Amino acid sequence: MNTQPLESHLQEAHRLALLGVARQSIALGLNEGHPLGVDPADYAPELREPRAAFVTLLEFGQLRGCIGHLEAMQPLVKDVAENAFAAAYRDPRFPPVTSRELDRLHIEISVLTPAIPLTFASEQELLAQIEPGLDGLILEEDFARGTFLPSVWSSLPDPVDFMRHLKRKAGLPEDYWSNRLRVSRYRTESFGEDASPS
Repeated sequence: MNTQPLESHLQEAHRLALLGVARQSIALGLNEGHPLGVDPADYAPELREPRAAFVTLLEFGQLRGCIGHLEAMQPLVKDVAENAFAAAYRDPRFPPVTSRELDRLHIEISVLTPAIPLTFASEQELLAQIEPGLDGLILEEDFARGTFLPSVWSSLPDPVDFMRHLKRKAGLPEDYWSNRLRVSRYRTESFGEDASPS
């Protein structure tokens, strides 16, 4: 049985600190062209732990940038600083954020739990294990790879549709299946500016 650890909740003060770092990093990037340099030693132990995070930018409720890591590679506070800068200025789907947009941006952060591989022999078995609304999924085969954060369930609530779109994001046909397909699940702790944490 695949279980998912969910006991890594951040205190409100830590969430606010990360949101502040993200906004500072975007503002600094506008003027100096690089992310905020953070010294993890200046932050709480929880923010110094290696964790993976995504930073999502919204403008008038519409996606304006989203960049993150699936694996923990560096202290959480550093990951957030770098991903906030990248979401604002390096997301290839959007032009770089401008000074006029800065105050209109709404920042959201998703901190990921470690991904856990799922075991399945068919697509039906895979779909039966997925928990809509809670699971983020990573789909991989050879050079094909894609992920959807749990927030994507709000626009793709049906597991079959969710999986089809995830395959397409990974560069595979929607009806693709093979025994070499790998899927892992993770959860996120998500929070944003001036919004109720989830």
